[in-house]
Amino acid sequence: MQAQSMPIEWKTRPGDAGEKRDVVKAMKRGLYCRCPNCGEGRLFRAFLKPVDHCANCNADYTHQRADDLPAYLSIVLVGHIVVGGFMMTDTVWTLSNWTHLAIWTPLTVLLAMATIQPIKGGVIGLQWGARMHGFGGQEPKPEDSLD
Repeated sequence: MQAQSMPIEWKTRPGDAGEKRDVVKAMKRGLYCRCPNCGEGRLFRAFLKPVDHCANCNADYTHQRADDLPAYLSIVLVGHIVVGGFMMTDTVWTLSNWTHLAIWTPLTVLLAMATIQPIKGGVIGLQWGARMHGFGGQEPKPEDSLD
């Protein structure tokens, strides 16, 4: 006898009628540090502090939980660029260790600072578009809950 699957009911807010969200568009808007919902309002009030609500469409961003994913993605991206660049220049030119240090340390810091905010915006856009962590209208449950 096969187990029947029960349909999942999503509790939605009055303004959120369960319409389909374009995840790619939301992530793209987030990468541009704009509101994933309307694309007009700013997503950050400070360098890495997201706004609580969009100034344009009043979308609620208090549910976002980007945590460590933006930092991890930034490290992976910058690491591939810097290590690849270091290895490529090391095969072409013979440079001293101090020269490599003078080139690659500032470049690493600048690339990390330049990529972390757009990546965090993209992660928030992903969470909004996929209705994760309370963005779907239902209240998020604690991670240690078995329900």
